[in-house]
Amino acid sequence: MNSPKEIAQNYIAIGTEKTKISAGRMLWLGILAGMFIALAGVTSTIASATLEGSVAKIIGAILFPGGLAMVLIAGSELFTGNTLIIIPVLEKKVTVGSMLKNWVIVYIGNFLGSLLVSALLVYGNTFLKVLPNGVAGVAAIHTAVVKVNLPFSVAFIRGILCNFLVCIAVWMSFAAKDTAGKIIGLFFPIMIFVLCGFEHSVANMYFISAGLFANGTGAFADAIAKLHPSDNLTSLTWSAFIIKNLIPVTLGNIVGGSVLVGLGYWFTYIHKSEKQNS
Repeated sequence: MNSPKEIAQNYIAIGTEKTKISAGRMLWLGILAGMFIALAGVTSTIASATLEGSVAKIIGAILFPGGLAMVLIAGSELFTGNTLIIIPVLEKKVTVGSMLKNWVIVYIGNFLGSLLVSALLVYGNTFLKVLPNGVAGVAAIHTAVVKVNLPFSVAFIRGILCNFLVCIAVWMSFAAKDTAGKIIGLFFPIMIFVLCGFEHSVANMYFISAGLFANGTGAFADAIAKLHPSDNLTSLTWSAFIIKNLIPVTLGNIVGGSVLVGLGYWFTYIHKSEKQNS
């Protein structure tokens, strides 16, 4: 097993290589990661929609880590994990511009991948047919409505907490030297963030777009009115998705990943140790 110090030192090379991928490959790997996270999201939604209360939430949290497992093991680029590129930036191995280029391209790819899966699920009638009475579609719409109505500050803070855990999950997976160890390492931090209801920008690219697409079909109008009569469907718009959720959550994710994990571990295991050695 790699020690925390070894992980920090290894990530200097890992993060540097991420910025050297061509823009086209970076975009494609970002699309794949968005699809992986979206597929984990719909699996979590469908499984939890079959149950009620706290059990449903636990089942959804147990299944969602499969998304990050696919990202890390199958090979793709996830914006939230790539906030750790701040480590090679602090070591002056990567420029700020190269880091931002990676973030932007991967973010766009993640968004496109999430939208693609959302559209395929909705217009392929998955939400309508996978469970009786369209309850999966109702769950997707209700989740999206809740997310776009979070106060900016709440979405931002939940974004910080979420990506702190996501980057810790990535960090723990790098401790392992085999596939099983990587999956075990990432599992619990991801389960915790889902169970606590924290906000992940790439996951929300799926959760909210799926709700928007499903609501736009009109197929779930009666069911959503019956099961969630207090949901304000007029608040579920593309502009609300971007402004009220995606922006604050993304900013929070950057703080949680780059500052709390990246900067924190760089200072602890790289910067400080190099000063002591010199």
